[in-house]
Amino acid sequence: MSHYPEQIWSQTLGDLLRRTAARFPDKPAILCGDVSWTYAEFDRVCNRLAAGLAEQGIAVGDRVAVLSRNSHAFAALRFAVARLGAVLVPINFMLNAEEAAYILRHSGARLLFVDQDHAAIGADAAGQDTSVERLIGLPSEDSDASPEGLLGFQELQSDAQPPVPELNGRMLAQIIYTSGTESLPKGAQLSHEGVIWQYVSCIVDAEINENDRILHALPLYHCAQLDVFLGPAIYVGATSVITSKPVPENLLPLIERHQINSYFSPPTVWIALLRSTLFDQTDLSSLRKGYYGASIMPVEVLKEIQKRLPQVRLWNLYGQTEIAPVATVLKPEDQLRKAGSAGRAALNVETRVVNDQGADVSVGEIGEIVHRSPQLMHGYYQDEERSRAAFEGGWFHSGDLGVIDEEGYISVVDRKKDMIKTGGENVASREVEETLYRMPEIAEVAVIGLPHPRWIEAVTAVIVLKSGQALDEEAVIAHCNEHLAHFKVPKRVIFAEQLPKNPSGKVLKRDLRDTYGE
Repeated sequence: MSHYPEQIWSQTLGDLLRRTAARFPDKPAILCGDVSWTYAEFDRVCNRLAAGLAEQGIAVGDRVAVLSRNSHAFAALRFAVARLGAVLVPINFMLNAEEAAYILRHSGARLLFVDQDHAAIGADAAGQDTSVERLIGLPSEDSDASPEGLLGFQELQSDAQPPVPELNGRMLAQIIYTSGTESLPKGAQLSHEGVIWQYVSCIVDAEINENDRILHALPLYHCAQLDVFLGPAIYVGATSVITSKPVPENLLPLIERHQINSYFSPPTVWIALLRSTLFDQTDLSSLRKGYYGASIMPVEVLKEIQKRLPQVRLWNLYGQTEIAPVATVLKPEDQLRKAGSAGRAALNVETRVVNDQGADVSVGEIGEIVHRSPQLMHGYYQDEERSRAAFEGGWFHSGDLGVIDEEGYISVVDRKKDMIKTGGENVASREVEETLYRMPEIAEVAVIGLPHPRWIEAVTAVIVLKSGQALDEEAVIAHCNEHLAHFKVPKRVIFAEQLPKNPSGKVLKRDLRDTYGE
C-alpha cells in the first residue's frame, strides 16, 4: 500500500508554462508587434494577471470570456485563467452582438475581455441580460493601449501573490462553442487533462519541438491555433510569433523577418500566399514545417507547394473542437502517396468509420467517422440530449462522412450536411472540387447543392478565377464531363469574386447556399 499523499503533483495548463519557464527562463517565448517576452517574463505576466483576476473575484470554475483578435495579451489571459482554475470562453469575433450575448448567457461568463475593435460590440452583447459583471480591455498587436473607459490589461495586473488553488487535470479548462450552423451553438467542455493529451499527440505526430519558431496567424479563439500550436509550443519551449492579420502582405514579411520555420493555415490561406506577388520576392528558406487543416488541400495546390517550397514538409491535421481538436494526421511522407487523405488516428486517438448500426464499414465504403480518446470533451455544456447523441454507442460521432482504405488511412468524403443528393444519387462535393482544381484558371472553388425542381438538388460550382484568367460555364462543364460520372457534373456554374470564409479560413458553404439558393 502506498504511503504517498493522494496528490503530490498537478498537471494543468498553468503548470506547463511554469515548468517551461524554469527550463528556459531567458528564451524568447512570445513575440507580437513590438512586444517581446522571454519565458520568465511571460510566466511573471501570467502570475500578475492571475492575481488581478483574483482581485476581481474570479475563482475556480468561474467563466472568463474573451472577444478579441490575436495578441500577446490573449496568450497571457489563456494561462492566467488556467492558473486560477477558472474556465476560458473564447468567442468568435465575427459574431454579432446578439450571437455573442447568447454565448455569454449560456456560459454564465462573469468577465468579458475585449480589444479596441470589439469593445462596442462586447458592451452591446454584455448588456443583453447576461451575467457579465465587467468589461476589461486588451491591447492589440499594433497598440499597447486598451480600449478607453475600461480597466486595462496593464492596470488589471497585480503585485499580490496569486492564489494557488488545489487543481487537477479533470477540471474544466475551457468551453469552446461550435459554429452552430444548423442550430444554436454548442459549448464543448474540455478539461485540462483532455487538452494536454491532445498537446502530446501534436508534439509527437506533428513534430513540434523547442527549436521551432512558430507563426500563429489564425484566430486564437479557435482551438486549432490555440491548442494545436500555441499550447504545444509553450509546453515544449518553442518561440511563438503572434499576429492578428492572416493576409499575405503581413504573413510573408513576418516569415522572413523572424526566420519562421513552422506555419499553419487552412488551404485557402496557403492558396492566397501562393497567389501573392510577394511570394517570389520573399526569403522563405527558413520555413521547414507546413501544416494545413479545416479542409483537404486540393492535390494540384499540394503539388504547387512542394514545387515552390521544396524544403517544406507538410502535415494535414484533421479533427473537430470536441476532440481538442486533432483526431487524425497525414504525415509528410504520405502527402502525395495518400493525397486527399486525412491520414490515420493521432497518438492518443482511436478512429473508425462506421455504418448507421455502428459496425465498421468495408474498405472503400462510405460511413461516419467516429472517435474514442482521452482528448474528448466532457459533453456539451447544459445540453444532455445532444451530448448523449454525440456519444451514442460509446464513440464520439463526428458528423463527417469518410472512407477507409486497406492501410487504415481515412479520407473525409463530406460533412453529412454537405453531401449533395441529386436525382437519387449522392455526390461528394470534394470529389467535384478536386476535379475542378485541375483547371489552371481556377484559384478557388466550392461545390454545393442548390434546390432544383427536377433533381431535388443541383450540383453547383462557385468559382473564383486566378487574376487575369478567363473561363466560361461551357468549358467548366466540358472538363467535368471528361473526368466525372454524368450525375456528378455541375448543372450550374457561378463565377464569384471571392468565397465567404470564417476567420479560420474555412469556406462557409451555408452562406453560398443562402446567397444562390433562389
